[in-house]
Amino acid sequence: MNIGEKIKSLRVKKNLTQEELADRCELTKGFISQVERDLTSPSIATLMDIMEGLGTNLKDFFNETIDEKIVFHKDDAFETENIEMGYVLKWIIPNAQKNLMEPIYLTLLPGGRTKDDTPHEGEEFGYVLQGTIIVNIGSDRHKVRKGESFYYKTNSQHFIENGGKGEASFIWVSTPPNF
Repeated sequence: MNIGEKIKSLRVKKNLTQEELADRCELTKGFISQVERDLTSPSIATLMDIMEGLGTNLKDFFNETIDEKIVFHKDDAFETENIEMGYVLKWIIPNAQKNLMEPIYLTLLPGGRTKDDTPHEGEEFGYVLQGTIIVNIGSDRHKVRKGESFYYKTNSQHFIENGGKGEASFIWVSTPPNF
């Protein structure tokens, strides 16, 4: 970790000049400049003063967090096809199974369906983009058309099938991840 660089980044993020930060910490602008350029190292007490001036603390400052990716592109998706079941499944958020919810994009060919899913903890949501699907939960069947959505608890056997003559596609989100 480059301490000087991180201090400068936090200072800029807080819209502070070196002089304003120095005033908050009872230090000189020149000292702040030297710290940011890694020409000098502050003592622990001085570093704590700088952290206070930046509105943070040592624990948060040294906590290395990895920037989360927010926007995903077509190239990020992973696709699998099951010809026998008649579907194409696309994981539109890579490694989503490690998150609290897992969104997928599913295309069902005419006559296609998903695998039977046994009861498990969680909930599932979907939004139909094209065609008509049948959401089967236990012995109940629910027709869902383009522009409509579905939402259910996953405490019964369930699967989804194509309910029309053309392709059907929908966004399907499971929590916790299940796909």
